[in-house]
Amino acid sequence: MDVQLQELIDKIKKDGVGAAEASAQAIIADAEKRAEAIVAEAERKALENEKKAKAEAERLEKASIDAIKQAARNTILSFRDGINAELSALIQAETAKSYDDKLLKTLIPEVVKEWVKNPDAASISVLLSEKDTAALSSSLTAALKSEIAKGLEIKADSSLDAGFRISTKDGAAYYDFSAESVAALFSAYLNPKTAQIMKDAAGGIQ
Repeated sequence: MDVQLQELIDKIKKDGVGAAEASAQAIIADAEKRAEAIVAEAERKALENEKKAKAEAERLEKASIDAIKQAARNTILSFRDGINAELSALIQAETAKSYDDKLLKTLIPEVVKEWVKNPDAASISVLLSEKDTAALSSSLTAALKSEIAKGLEIKADSSLDAGFRISTKDGAAYYDFSAESVAALFSAYLNPKTAQIMKDAAGGIQ
């Protein structure tokens, strides 16, 4: 009886230990799986965050470079426009100075006489600034006596500061020799050259 009891006790112990060990192994295996899953998720999130951080850094770097390029471009364009404006103003001022009484007394009769050589030329008017009309009326009337007899008119135009315009009386066509118009032609020619000079100069900056 004692032997059987001992055997029963031993069996119970053995079965209990085995069950406990099996349960412990299952718990450990489950814990390991959970730990692996947690580590994998942490690694995935870390990699995802790293990619996001890298993409954001690249975006910020590109935005910074683009902003610097745009600021540099704006500065160059502003400087170029300022130079062109000063150049245009200088050209217009110098062109206006060149239209003195002596030049106009010679130039206007020559242009008018060339115009009226065309048999189809319509009656025309010479338009001058109010100041030049007062100063040159007598000399131009004498130089263009025959043309005036055929209908040529010499008139003041308040929109003119210097130079002159030759216009058909109906206003359908005119040649603009005003200081502003001639200066604009010079500026249109010089501004691209100014831009090229600035481009070449900028290219030499280290």
